[in-house]
Amino acid sequence: MTLRWEAFLDRVRERGEYDTAEEAERAARVVLALLGAHLVGQVRADLAARLPETLALVLLNPLAATEPLTPERFVRATAAWIDGATETTAPWDVGAVLSTAADAADDELMDRILLQLPPGYDLLFGRPQAGHRP
Repeated sequence: MTLRWEAFLDRVRERGEYDTAEEAERAARVVLALLGAHLVGQVRADLAARLPETLALVLLNPLAATEPLTPERFVRATAAWIDGATETTAPWDVGAVLSTAADAADDELMDRILLQLPPGYDLLFGRPQAGHRP
């Protein structure tokens, strides 16, 4: 299921408790750019195909990553890239965007996404895996 632009941002805005659509868009762009740096090949393309076109392009043209980020470092990187964000607020930003992206993906795609990421990203997507406790 491909989410339309407005529907995607509305979900991010609600989940992130943003005051404006612009704040939700800023978070979506940063988080998806960081995520895109960690996904490769068909997995990244398959997720992009389920996102609104503008955000799909962000995912497909990611920020450069020199190494895979642990979930904690991913959150810290998000805090550094979003104006006004802190390490306290960044988990909300990440969770709002990644859980919305997970809604657009089916279970099989989410499994393939999580296989490409370091352990613990399942929680960032709001999809804890069986047997995983923080």
